[in-house]
Amino acid sequence: MTMTISMIAQLLEEKKYNSLYEQLNTMNAVDIAEIMDELQSEQAVRVFRLLSKDLAAEVFANLPSDKQEFLIGCLTDAELERVTSDMFIDDTVDLMHEMPATIVKRILRVANPADREVINELLNYPENSAGSIMTPEFMDLRENMTVGEAIEKIRREGIDKETIYNCYILDNSRILKGVITVKDLLIAPLDTVVGDIMETNIISVHTLSDRESAVMAMKKYGLMTLPVVDSENRLVGIITIDDAVDVIVDESSEDIALISAVNPSDDPYLKTSVVRHAFNRIPWLLLLMVTSIITGLIISRYEEAFTAVPLLVTFLPMLMDTGGNSGSQASALIISSLATGELSPKDYFKVLWKEFRISIICSIALAVANGIRIFVQYGNWQIAMVVSLTLAGTVVCAKIIGCTLPMLAKRLGLDPALISSPFITTIVDAFSVFLYFNIAIAILGKL
Repeated sequence: MTMTISMIAQLLEEKKYNSLYEQLNTMNAVDIAEIMDELQSEQAVRVFRLLSKDLAAEVFANLPSDKQEFLIGCLTDAELERVTSDMFIDDTVDLMHEMPATIVKRILRVANPADREVINELLNYPENSAGSIMTPEFMDLRENMTVGEAIEKIRREGIDKETIYNCYILDNSRILKGVITVKDLLIAPLDTVVGDIMETNIISVHTLSDRESAVMAMKKYGLMTLPVVDSENRLVGIITIDDAVDVIVDESSEDIALISAVNPSDDPYLKTSVVRHAFNRIPWLLLLMVTSIITGLIISRYEEAFTAVPLLVTFLPMLMDTGGNSGSQASALIISSLATGELSPKDYFKVLWKEFRISIICSIALAVANGIRIFVQYGNWQIAMVVSLTLAGTVVCAKIIGCTLPMLAKRLGLDPALISSPFITTIVDAFSVFLYFNIAIAILGKL
């Protein structure tokens, strides 16, 4: 039976703790964490204290940071030590990245000396490095072991490892020599030497490598775990698939925020205050407002054109919107391809040539459709020609700008998402207005 928030609240109110304990300890840790997040604070603490030791650690790791912080404040040092000691070290490090300094100090104080040393090492890695998301709890073997000895070691030590699917073969200096899967061990004869069947063509990353690049390597090669080595090729940790997924989600959320001209936030939408939301948006809105002044200045130069041919102004919104949409289409695809590693700055001319050809096809289709519509509606072929030519030029320009700016940002070491759709739209708007009135002057004569 699946427990609901109301059922748990009722059992707590009736003090049927034995029944609640039995129900909770048959549930998935992620589901319990979701329920605890919805419970009142006092109820959440009572539920947490009913969980078994192992389950409590797993539930705690899946709670949002604000609920974790609250629980830590309610737990005694002994309770906190029991929870954190059963958590995988990379989860503990992730927790400490989200906590205030006072709580970080408390967690370190209750940790055993060996764990404290490892935690401090992981905390010293740069925030976006492979070292910052790796776990040191991996399964290591020796190449002179037999398969039977390797399996026995996995049975003995595997309980404390985050994953045992991939086992890494190290020498006495902890230099990474090879990798073998548990599947390979299980199907091999027990007297086979591990070194004879291990894979030596190893994909690995350095501790200081960018974490997004590390995750892209996992995606490219279809890896469940990725070894992380130091400058001397000593294995210091592995990146597991759950941490890789977290990185993908974080990076995607950040890119979406930047593309939408919003400062990224680590907190969930509903748990971010109204003031914080506003301040995440105001700087970008101010910057875009200032840059749009350029378009206004260009329009003001052609004020006489509006007076001479008032009909011209009615097509401005369509031209500017189409240009912005065209640029956004191109930039969104390029930013996505850069993020997934499908494209790199060296592909610029290939991308430019492809987008140019795409823009020609799109511009011809849009120009012809609008030219016919305007001529039928207004009976003026000159106005139809002005709008159609401007539309064609705007689309071509927008596609080129939309693919160029993200790749230029990548070349300069910036996040391509910074060159977001609003910026591209502002640039294209200014160009389309300038092009529009110059074509109008050339075709309609001096206005």
